[in-house]
This record gives sequence, structure tokens and C-alpha cells, in this order.
Amino acid sequence: MLKQRLGAIIANPRFEYFILVLITINAIVLGMETSEWIMSHIGPLLLALDTLILWVFVAEILARWIVNFKGFWHDPWRIFDFVVVAVALVPTTGALSVLRAFRILRVLRLISTIPALKRVVSGLLSALPGMGSIVFLLALIFYVFAVISTKLFKDAFPEWFGSIGESSYTLFQIMTLESWSMGIVRPVMEQFPLAWILFVPFIIMTAFTVLNLFIGVIVDAMQSEHEAEAKAGRDAMLSETEQVLIEVRALRAEVAELKGHLGKS
Repeated sequence: MLKQRLGAIIANPRFEYFILVLITINAIVLGMETSEWIMSHIGPLLLALDTLILWVFVAEILARWIVNFKGFWHDPWRIFDFVVVAVALVPTTGALSVLRAFRILRVLRLISTIPALKRVVSGLLSALPGMGSIVFLLALIFYVFAVISTKLFKDAFPEWFGSIGESSYTLFQIMTLESWSMGIVRPVMEQFPLAWILFVPFIIMTAFTVLNLFIGVIVDAMQSEHEAEAKAGRDAMLSETEQVLIEVRALRAEVAELKGHLGKS
């Protein structure tokens, strides 16, 4: 009886909306706790509200365990919810006090609650295999240019190109186009006028080519995810239509049989 009641509550869309509202409130509360002025005025109230919401999340997970314990562990999103709530339950005293900052991870439960966010994350996850080869290509380009720039500019600009690591970080800044010209390339060109021959191809290969490949893979994965969802909806609709047709045919057969009996009588 308890299992059935809990199952009905969890399956109710209003319950999902309730959890969604609590997640949003919890995120706001955790943000307010970072303000010393707010904590000095209503700190105990915020901490009490934070604790209450946390135990509501715990009760939700326990209810889902009671309803379907095995099925809970077969759903990656439910496991994600469990990990997020479990982090918040870890004692935040002594060496573990740093974990208090990770309580904000509870807001990530919005991902598993809002279908649109779930589709986006699913698309990103499905794009990971395709992105792996692009990451390898980008790392290879970075390594080649880091070695070249270190050998060329190490003595003149040790703070930027003193080692492969420092060169890689400098090249990363150049790739993001953040102060790359006036901040790095032009000072280098004052001593090495032909340095643009190295940096311009690097920017073209990374900022304008490889990063656009990332975007292409992600867009393709999102499109595939959308098409798969649309296909599942069409299949469900087709299955439902076929079921209706079967029932209509059965009804017509019964009507025809009934007419036959009436005609004989």
C-alpha cells in the first residue's frame, strides 16, 4: 500500500514541479549565504531552510528507492541526483569543510528535472566520441606550435615561452583571441618581425577551424538527438494508431456478427 501511494505521488507532474521549485529556491538560498550582510541578519533562517530542503531531497530519493530500487540504479539521471545529494550530506567540518562550497551542485538537479535541459546534456554526451578526435588534433597542433615557439622565443620572452607548458598557455590565450595582438604578438614581433608567420596560421587552424569543428560535431549530435526523439514520438503515435485500428476492426466484426444474428432471427 505504501509503495503504491508513493508511486502515485512521484508520478504526479505536480510533484516534479514541486521539486523544481525547491531546487530553484535552494540555489537562491546558497547564493545568499555568500553575503556576510545577509547572513548577519537572517543567517539562521537561511541555514534552516537549506537543511529542510536537503532533507526533502533525501526523502524523495528514499521514496524512489521504495517504489523501484533496482530501476533507480538503472537510470543515470537518478544516480546523478543521488551523487549530488550525497555530496551535500558529507560532514562539512574539519578537513571536509571545503565541501560546503559544493552544495551548490544541487542546482544541477535542474538538468534531470527539465526535459529540455536533459536533451541538451544528452546531445553533448553523444557528441563526446566525435569530439575526442578533434581534441587529439587540437592537442597535436598545440604541441607542435609550443615546441616551435619555445625554441624561437624562450630567451627573449621567458615569461611567455620559457617552457612547453608556458608556451601552451600563451598559445591558448592567443587561440581565444584575448589580448593576443597588442598583448603578445606585437611585442614579440618587435624583436622577431617574421613571428606573424607562426602565429597567424596557428590562429587560423585553431580559432577558426578546429573550434568550428567542435561546434559542428555538437550541432550534429543535437540534431541526431532531436531526430531520435521525434522518431520515438512518431513510433509511439503509430503504435497507438495501430492499436485503435485493431480495436475498430474488432468492433466492426462484432457489429457485423450481431447483424448476422439479427438477420437470421
